[in-house]
Amino acid sequence: MGDAILGAIITEYLYTTYPDANEGAMTRTRASLVNKKSLAAIARALDIGAEISLGEGEQKSGGWQRDSILSNTLEAIIGAIFLDGGQEACREEIMGWYESILQDIDPSKASKDPKTQLQEILQGKSMSLPVYETLKVEGPAHNQTFTVSCSIGLLPDAVVESANSRRNAEQRAAKAVLKTLEELDT
Repeated sequence: MGDAILGAIITEYLYTTYPDANEGAMTRTRASLVNKKSLAAIARALDIGAEISLGEGEQKSGGWQRDSILSNTLEAIIGAIFLDGGQEACREEIMGWYESILQDIDPSKASKDPKTQLQEILQGKSMSLPVYETLKVEGPAHNQTFTVSCSIGLLPDAVVESANSRRNAEQRAAKAVLKTLEELDT
């Protein structure tokens, strides 16, 4: 529930503050504000990690510092504030947490993620879309590493990258491909 409430409040803020922003820029801006990394940063600023009750294994492995745990906890807190105090109380808390962040945003400068950038470049050249392939997944379920390749027709070899999620590995691979294409153009 907390993620839906947060999304609605941030979307309303963006819509009323930037009524002329295009939909794509608005969507990218909203996504950057409500993603796991942003929520974890806010949770850290509020020192929420120190208050989380975790099992012994998670405590020993530093789970209270993990972005996923911090962001999920903040979302749970948002849901609790909503249930206890209603939408306006929830809006006040969220806007307080986001005050300094919202001062620095500009939807017209919202950047596209590397996968989107790469796809648009290839489509602009009437080429096939990138092909992402998961090469391997290693590690225990709570701490996996994904190795992914990205192949495009402009490069003879696939680019291989690893990260803590399939999505992050694909983004890293796309970013590496973009860098290689940029180097070829210079």
